[in-house]
Amino acid sequence: MDWLSLTLVCAFSLALADTGTKRFLSGYRAPQLVMVRFGLTTLLLLPTLLFLPLATPAPEFWWWMGAALPLEVLAELLYVLAIRDSPLSLTLPYLAFTPVLTALSGWLLLGERISAQGLAGVLLVVVGAYLLNLRHARLAAPRTWIAPLLAITRERGSRLMLGVAVIYGLTSVLGKGAMQHMPGPGFGAFYFVLVGLFTLLVFGLREPAALRTLIRPRPAHFLVAGLMALMIVTHFMALALVETAYMIAVKRLSILFGILLGAMFFAEGRLARNLAASGMMVGGVALILL
Repeated sequence: MDWLSLTLVCAFSLALADTGTKRFLSGYRAPQLVMVRFGLTTLLLLPTLLFLPLATPAPEFWWWMGAALPLEVLAELLYVLAIRDSPLSLTLPYLAFTPVLTALSGWLLLGERISAQGLAGVLLVVVGAYLLNLRHARLAAPRTWIAPLLAITRERGSRLMLGVAVIYGLTSVLGKGAMQHMPGPGFGAFYFVLVGLFTLLVFGLREPAALRTLIRPRPAHFLVAGLMALMIVTHFMALALVETAYMIAVKRLSILFGILLGAMFFAEGRLARNLAASGMMVGGVALILL
């Protein structure tokens, strides 16, 4: 398969995993959801490490991973709470803010210049988020132009997913730092397996009851974990064939897939507006990344 086909499979698998989590596991507590999406997925992926060339990591690698692991688990915890408790159409699009926050933090903290194309991408993401909450302009008292943006703070799932976007902006930097001390094609799978094992350790100690999702798994657990594993495998297969920016830009189509699945399975309304707004956000991501 070419990189585009692999990336589309990756994006659709992620959207299906989110939909399956919301449809079949909505009654689960957050630690149980994390255990399924990270813990069980890790167990499914462990055999793949036998077939990957793994370089011996330098000692500095573990410093970067030590900083990244708690943040990755926190991000997944916020992620599952967002999609469990709020409509997919009001949560998934806010993942588009990750490259926006990365670009802005680079400008503010490091003095990195933002190109005109990058600035246009930032504006597209913000305008898309505005349109996504436009209905709140009619409900707000008093009605103001800023009401749709303020509505983001009132929707719990939107707030949680914005938190995820912020954390992913940090972990992307930490992951790049770790990669410098463990080069090679096996880094991605090894990174995710370490995150999964850390998840098992943390929640195994703090929430022993969550381990029952692994000891006595249901078919729905394997469905969600299998889709997550497929997403991860195709993610790194695609990265081996094309530049990261192209792959990540296309992968963000998972936002649009998720909105379509949300309308199909959960009767989430305003489909045309949500697709238009989210499509604008995905386009903004593409401009920033490319």
